[in-house]
Amino acid sequence: MRKITADEICLDYPIVGAGNLSLKNTVLGAATGGLISTGSGVLIVNALKNISFVIEEGDRVGLIGHNGAGKSTLLKVLAGIYRPTSGALSLSGSVVSTLNLSLGMELEATGIENIMIRGLLLGMKKNEIKQKLNDIADFTELGAYLNMPVRVYSYGMLTRLAFATVTAMNADILLMDEVINAGDASFMDKAERRLGEFMRRSEVIVLASHSEETIKKFCNKAILLEHGRLIHGGKCDEVIQLYHERLC
Repeated sequence: MRKITADEICLDYPIVGAGNLSLKNTVLGAATGGLISTGSGVLIVNALKNISFVIEEGDRVGLIGHNGAGKSTLLKVLAGIYRPTSGALSLSGSVVSTLNLSLGMELEATGIENIMIRGLLLGMKKNEIKQKLNDIADFTELGAYLNMPVRVYSYGMLTRLAFATVTAMNADILLMDEVINAGDASFMDKAERRLGEFMRRSEVIVLASHSEETIKKFCNKAILLEHGRLIHGGKCDEVIQLYHERLC
């Protein structure tokens, strides 16, 4: 059974050399769970406060909230990028995230070499990558560029390469910060179909997005975050409605 269980998760992190304390408190406090001064020029950001939930196999959960509500921060905690300050977190199953598509890219290595490197970093076996190499290469539509160092690639080309590699994975738990923009409009239809297949292969999905249409399209449940706190979890429509009510 694939499952994510969060029990009273908190995350605090310091800001060193904060300077103007009152200004930092005003600006950052409005966008996060709040700030605590240590009295020594270090501020502690309360990024997440007592977050508890259970996400089970078959759940596709959208994270909703204002800028700075804690959506991306929570995804980074689930991905293991941040360790909770307190509380308990349990994930059952293999985890793949799209939080940093460029992770592991070696600028002097070729596109083909980067597919191998990125695949290994994502947890694929070397034989598995080799079996999927032609599919990944064909999907990128990069042709001869795959034999060139990626330092000559445009941002769109790099994104295609990373996107094709990530979506070749099989993941029990998929963590996404916005739906991937894989390049120009002519490429997006093919990319969306591949992304849909990728998501269908995942038992659990957690997706942060500012787009209500994206949440409704890909998710069957939603969680509303506000200043680092979990306000409500439930069906997408009711959570979106509550979000709008609290904006008024």
